[in-house]
Amino acid sequence: MDIRKLGRTGYNIVSIGFGGIPIQRLEENQAIELIQLASKEGMNFIDTARGYEESEVLIGKGIKGQRENWIIATKSMARDYESMKKDIDISLNNLDCGYIDLYQCHNVRSMEEYNKIMGPDGAYMALLEAKEEGKIKHIGISSHDVNILNTVVETDDFSTIQFPYNAVEKQGEELFKRAYERNIGVIVMKPLAGGAISIADLALRYILENPHISVIIPGMDNPNQVLENIEVAKNFKPLNREEKERLSQLAHELGTEFCRRCGYCLPCPEGVDIPTQFLMEGYYTRYDLENWAMNRYNALPKKASDCIKCGKCETKCPYNLPIRKMLDNVASLLG
Repeated sequence: MDIRKLGRTGYNIVSIGFGGIPIQRLEENQAIELIQLASKEGMNFIDTARGYEESEVLIGKGIKGQRENWIIATKSMARDYESMKKDIDISLNNLDCGYIDLYQCHNVRSMEEYNKIMGPDGAYMALLEAKEEGKIKHIGISSHDVNILNTVVETDDFSTIQFPYNAVEKQGEELFKRAYERNIGVIVMKPLAGGAISIADLALRYILENPHISVIIPGMDNPNQVLENIEVAKNFKPLNREEKERLSQLAHELGTEFCRRCGYCLPCPEGVDIPTQFLMEGYYTRYDLENWAMNRYNALPKKASDCIKCGKCETKCPYNLPIRKMLDNVASLLG
């Protein structure tokens, strides 16, 4: 089994973990059986979030009686002290686990948000307080913005970072190396590029070839996915030349019209959060989370349909994506 250290937490974790977002669409008994199967097969890291609807509750039921087998991570979008304090207690109640191993600031999207979290009445103060009280063991942060995490890894405030990485999205490689040098754990989300990469075995092995990665958290919602994913950690072997070429070709095909969520297109003059539009589209089309994605999309203050076709975003995109056309597609799909 491929086992790695989760940075300064000191936890020894199996390199393939359990991504908890897709289980929200399962029946309770299905979710419990899936989590128990993952544990039986050797997985010991599980990741969820306050924003993943019933995921925390289902995981809490799935790990019941097996708390010692799991390193549990969750996260919150709270940015201020009171909201984070409340969310930590909700997570503890949902997960019914006594304490949480890793509590993360979820999807920090700007330095303004980061500074608010770290400010005098920010969420980080609540996390430190919860750590002192034994409610959580370690503090982490997730983001789709490499520049924010480049700042984070030069501090001693967080034990882990979580960032997208796959054969298409490689912008985090230098970040991961620096995090590894500073003994900060690296959690990889979106290993299949939001489901766009269809060859899971190759995609996961590609990521594990990077020695700076601690754990990958592919989302799973059926037993075959659990068995196939854990097999990568059980019998890890690097990609051969033919496999590398196959994955490279797939990445090239995706790269023509594929949002990496780097955020360089922002700010939009109309206030549209462009990367989030494509993120919701991905959840709708690739994760079989239609209702969840639609609810999140409808709650956005500005939607793809609010695009006025000014084209400023396209001049800033390092991948030369036809963003206006892509936003039209989102508006047609999600309304």
